[in-house]
Amino acid sequence: MMAFSLRNIVAFLALFHASIVVATLPSCQTCGSPEPSPPAPEPQAFPPEPEVPEPYPPELAPYPEPDQSPEPSQAPIDDDGVFDVTNYGAVADGGTECSSAFSAAWHAACDYPGNSTFYVPEGTFLVGPISFRGPCYNDRSPNVEIRGTLFALSSLSSFKSSYWISFKNLQGLTLIGGPEYGKLDGQGAVEAWKEPSCEKSARCKKLITSIDFINVSHATISNITLSNSKGFHLGLHGSKNIKIYNVKIIAPEDSPNTDGIHVSNSSNISIFSSTIGVGDDCVSIGPGSKNVSVSNIRCGPGHGISVGSLGKYKNEKDVVGINVRNCTINGTENGIRMKTWPGDRPSNAYNMTFEDIVMVNVSNPIIIDQEYCPSHKCKSNEPSMVKLKDIFIKNINGTYSTKSAVIFLCSSEAPCENVQLVNINLNYLVPNSPRQGRLNIKGFLNGLQVINSRF
Repeated sequence: MMAFSLRNIVAFLALFHASIVVATLPSCQTCGSPEPSPPAPEPQAFPPEPEVPEPYPPELAPYPEPDQSPEPSQAPIDDDGVFDVTNYGAVADGGTECSSAFSAAWHAACDYPGNSTFYVPEGTFLVGPISFRGPCYNDRSPNVEIRGTLFALSSLSSFKSSYWISFKNLQGLTLIGGPEYGKLDGQGAVEAWKEPSCEKSARCKKLITSIDFINVSHATISNITLSNSKGFHLGLHGSKNIKIYNVKIIAPEDSPNTDGIHVSNSSNISIFSSTIGVGDDCVSIGPGSKNVSVSNIRCGPGHGISVGSLGKYKNEKDVVGINVRNCTINGTENGIRMKTWPGDRPSNAYNMTFEDIVMVNVSNPIIIDQEYCPSHKCKSNEPSMVKLKDIFIKNINGTYSTKSAVIFLCSSEAPCENVQLVNINLNYLVPNSPRQGRLNIKGFLNGLQVINSRF
C-alpha cells in the first residue's frame, strides 16, 4: 500500500472538519482540480423510441415461462368494459386459489375491442403465480384496478418461475389501487425467509419477486401496498417510461433480499412520493438503467438507496443519468450507496446526482463500496473493473452512528473519478461527544472536491 497524500486530492474547504481513518490512495497522474460539474440532467419523459433494453442479468428472475392459463370463459361485463374477476370464478374468501379466474378475466379484458378494466373488488383473494401478458387488442393494455387484498401462496414449491405476479409485453398500462391502497402480501415469512440459504447468508438461492414489469412501456403504478415479499417487492426489467408514486412497501428489517423497488435495463423511470421500509435496499438501480429519478421517498428500515450491485455478470450495460433528491433516510444500514463486485467484468456508472437528502441515525450515510461481496466468497484480490465517475453529492444533512460519515472504497484498476461533496453537514451520534467526523478512503481516487462541508 502506498501512503496517502493530500496532493492527490484537490479539496476546497470551508468549515470542513474531517480526519482520515484509512487512507491508501496511491499517487496518480491525473489528479487535479476539475471545475465542479453540474448535476445530472433531469430525466426526460417519454423520448421517442429509445433503444430496446437487453434482458436483465441472471441474478434477477428469468423471463417467465409461456402462460398455461385456460382460455377465457364467457362472462358478463359492464357496459364500460369492466372485467370483474368474481364474474370469472374468483372467490373472495382468502382460501380459494383464484389464479385461473384472474387469468380468464385478464384474457377477456386484453381481447376487448375498446377501453377495458381488469377489476379486483374488495375482499381477500388467494392467488398463485400468474402472468398478465400482452400485446392486447390494438396494442393497448387494459387498466388494472385492485381494491381488495391479494395473498400469495406461501409454499416456494408453488413457484416454478421467479415471480408471483408479472406484467409482460404491454403498453399504456395503468395499475391503481382504487380510492385506498390495493394490498399485495407475498407471505414471505411463512416459508421463504426460513429457507436455509437465506438463514445462512443474505443471498437466498430462490428469490420470488412479488410483482414484475417486463418489457412494459408508458405505464403508471400508484396507490398500492406491497408487503412481506418472498424476494424483491417490485421489479422493472427491460421497461421504459414508467411512473411509480403513492406506493407503500413494507417488510421487517431482518427479512432477506426484500428490496423495495429494483430497476434494471430500463430507461426513463420516475419513482416518487412513496414510503419504503424493508430488509434490503429501499430502491436499487442495477445494470443498464438510464435516466432514473428517485424523489420524495421516505426510506427505512433497510439498506438505503443504492446504485448496484454492478459488475457481477458479463456484458452488463452502463448506468447513466441517476438523480436522487428530496428523500429522508431513517435508521438504515446505509444512506446513499454505490456498490460493485470485485472481478474483471468492466462497465461504467456515471452522471449520478444525490442532493437534498436528510439522514436520521444512518450507519453509513455516504458510501462507495467497490469491494462488495455479501456472501464473503468473492476473489477479493481482484479489483473491480466498474468505472464510477462524475458523482455529485450535495446538501446532505443529519446524523450517523458509526465512525465514518463518508467511505470511499475505490478500485485500484478503475479509479473513482470526479467526486464532489458540497454542503455536507452530518453529526456523529454519540452522547456527550464532540463532532468527530471521519473520511475513510481506500484505493484510487482521481479528483475529489469537498466544499463547505463538516462531518
